[in-house]
Amino acid sequence: TLAGEGLQHQDGQSHVLALSVPTCRSYDPAYAYELAAIVQDGIKRMYIDGEDTFYYITVMNEQYDMPAMPDGVYDGIIKGLYRFKAAVDPQGKGAGKAKLKAQLLGSGTILNEALKAQTMLAEYGVAADVWSATSYNELYRDGHAAERWNRLHPTATPRVPYVAECLAATEGVVVAASDYLKSQPDMIARWVGRPMVTLGTDGFGRSEDRAALRDFFEVDARYIVIATLSALQQQGQVDGKVVAKAIKDLGVNADKPNPAIS
Repeated sequence: TLAGEGLQHQDGQSHVLALSVPTCRSYDPAYAYELAAIVQDGIKRMYIDGEDTFYYITVMNEQYDMPAMPDGVYDGIIKGLYRFKAAVDPQGKGAGKAKLKAQLLGSGTILNEALKAQTMLAEYGVAADVWSATSYNELYRDGHAAERWNRLHPTATPRVPYVAECLAATEGVVVAASDYLKSQPDMIARWVGRPMVTLGTDGFGRSEDRAALRDFFEVDARYIVIATLSALQQQGQVDGKVVAKAIKDLGVNADKPNPAIS
């Protein structure tokens, strides 16, 4: 599917509906190398291995730079999640020594907003890793498959859902942003290992371009920054004044109507 501004919300619903078809593998790639990996996997599974499966892939018509494929991410692309970019060092002392940490998840073109937020968060002293979530559906199915296996094999070593395995060694709050419904990232919340904040396009869009659409639905880099700082506040790691300052600094209207009900 090629999705533009007017189709983003509807296409997100299609990804949710894809879960009802067991043989459908649904993906939302951000970059060309992710798309290439998914197509390669599909050719292998369908035409070489002869699996009874098919693929639903969304490709946006947004123009942006396509990076080279990092080493060792092929399996993560197919499984649905991999770390795209390690934390930006906020104070020149090494990102690992930062007191405030976060994990930012983005799927499809919204991943670019997560990368912008990563840089912006460094200005507030937050070291944030950015993860590309190529398929929440695959992560959801994997999580439930692991739980089922553990339930039926009580004396064996428990299997760990892939998303839990990815995030187990990470620190900080988790914020997932999507151009689609919040229910997409919410599907994996039970395996994240800590509370997760989700941003998505619930409601009715009335925007002429993608920037305005993301502002309306509160999913762009500014809102990712605010959501991250707010989550840190909830954990007692930053003062509410820091969040309030960010809201002011970023020019966000805190009293705008809720897009999910307006």
